[in-house]
Amino acid sequence: MYLPVVECGLGSQLFVMQGCMKRFFIYFLLLIFIAACGGPSAPEKNGATAKGGVEYGGVFRVNEVADFRSLYPLNITEVTAHRITNQIYEGLVRFQQETLDVVPAIAEKWEVNETATSYIFHLNKGIRFHDDPCFAEGKGREVTAQDFVYCFQRLCTASPDNQMFWLFKDKVVGAKEYYASTVSGSPLAEGVSGIKALDDHTLQIDLQFPFAGFLSILGQPGCWVFPQEAYEKYGIDMRVSCVGTGPFRMKMMKENEAVVLDRNPNYWRQDEHGNQMPYLDAIKFSFVKEKKAELLQFRKGQLDMVFTLPIEMIGDVMSELKDAKKGGNRDFETQVISAFGVQYYAFQHESETFGDKRVRQAFNYAIDRKAIMNFTLQGEGEEGIYGIVPPAFSKYDFDSVIGYQFDGEKARALLAEAGYPDGKGFPTLDLSLNSGGTNYELVAEVIKTMLKETLNINVNLDVVTTAQHLDNAETGKSLFWRDAWLADYPDPENFLNLLYGKNVPAQLDEKSYVNSVRYRSTEFDSIFELAVREVDSEARYRLYRMADQVALDDAAIMPIYYEEFTRLLHGYVKNFPQNGMEYRDMSEVYFKHAEKKDGLAQR
Repeated sequence: MYLPVVECGLGSQLFVMQGCMKRFFIYFLLLIFIAACGGPSAPEKNGATAKGGVEYGGVFRVNEVADFRSLYPLNITEVTAHRITNQIYEGLVRFQQETLDVVPAIAEKWEVNETATSYIFHLNKGIRFHDDPCFAEGKGREVTAQDFVYCFQRLCTASPDNQMFWLFKDKVVGAKEYYASTVSGSPLAEGVSGIKALDDHTLQIDLQFPFAGFLSILGQPGCWVFPQEAYEKYGIDMRVSCVGTGPFRMKMMKENEAVVLDRNPNYWRQDEHGNQMPYLDAIKFSFVKEKKAELLQFRKGQLDMVFTLPIEMIGDVMSELKDAKKGGNRDFETQVISAFGVQYYAFQHESETFGDKRVRQAFNYAIDRKAIMNFTLQGEGEEGIYGIVPPAFSKYDFDSVIGYQFDGEKARALLAEAGYPDGKGFPTLDLSLNSGGTNYELVAEVIKTMLKETLNINVNLDVVTTAQHLDNAETGKSLFWRDAWLADYPDPENFLNLLYGKNVPAQLDEKSYVNSVRYRSTEFDSIFELAVREVDSEARYRLYRMADQVALDDAAIMPIYYEEFTRLLHGYVKNFPQNGMEYRDMSEVYFKHAEKKDGLAQR
């Protein structure tokens, strides 16, 4: 399913070679740069060695440059929150960290009927919620099938703190009817008809039609389980008060500064050798906003990993080469992979400005994606000349989807046809960006210049907090904004769903989380609906590509580039493989403490 660790693509050979050489040189410089500063500090705590050579103990320290909006499972819409809560909550299934295959979690096994429309899940016995004051005497109780019924009904309940109804909408029997009843204020007494607890450890879910990605859907935050007691006690404060069943528990919360999760001593999983998981004592998330400062902390051994590298650091790296200890200590690892992620700019389709397809097409032709990749992003990733689905999907014939190449003459002609010759009469635009993102402003400045030079359109950059940025996009306040999608699960449907017209609410002031651009196309929707019902994978992928092409022809969005993920890990970090979703399961990670000590000694 995944491309090799270093993948250069199939575009222009010269461009490919230049991009690969640049990436190699950049990583080489970074490795020398970091090596010159020695190894990490000693671990906070050393534990016993267990069977299979794993070691217990240690605090894994990682930084996030963007703040989270909410840690409540039904309102997790950005990656920072997901990386924290994926260690706290669990669902019926989970993803295997390296392959992203769906594997059992709280459900030990399941059966599917002949028509693939009914699933029966058998829950592991003895799994308990974290100890928490929401329970009598503060002791967590056992998870039952009824807990999943409760959580899934909340998933199908109209509420400002529920952004996840799309997971079950149009898929689970009775989901839409129950949701409508909650909108009217009279919830159906029987709940969602397609969800039943057959006994304390058996759950049945019925679908309206076969859906190949349903098990992957169940691995999403919106399908994680939490106790009714927690929701009744904390309500909207569950955005920071977390009670799950996962390998780590919320220990300390200092919002926008630090989050500390400690080891769940009652965690139910064991590894293949019979060792209780997790192995780490704790995880500490910091929120340093500058990537340069983050990399410096990694160099000093104050962080155990860095995710994504700051382009602006390259000059600093080269200046320090004079003092680098060439061939010195290399107690770290570089991981690089093509990602299930796309960076794009979004148009508000219900606005007068971008309601005209010709305007959107003009914008798409007006930017030179190859120049952005080569000179702004130093060859990181792949230019967005295909559709919304990233090329990382091995079964997806992405290069048969025809996107936009730079064509200034065509861009100007389209804008003139729309009534704005040489940009005259076109309003000055605010391009909304969220703060804290790597290279967001750098790319935006280049695109701002390209739109001015090609179309004579003036653009102002409006940088706001992540929470405000998301709210503006979802409520239709933003007309033109930077957006991105990192796969929730490894299927093209997860990207195309962003453009499904039935995900758009009736009123502009209603939040439109999934289809925030509010794109509507009868042709797209009909092809998409055929695709999600198709059980043959080859036929399904062909339909996906057809839908992708329809959206591209309509210029539904403006793809900029497809992401490539880079991580730096200290060598003592073990069992932490990379994947194209940057899906992290910290329950399997451990430290080789002797290597940490050796690194300190060599400083």
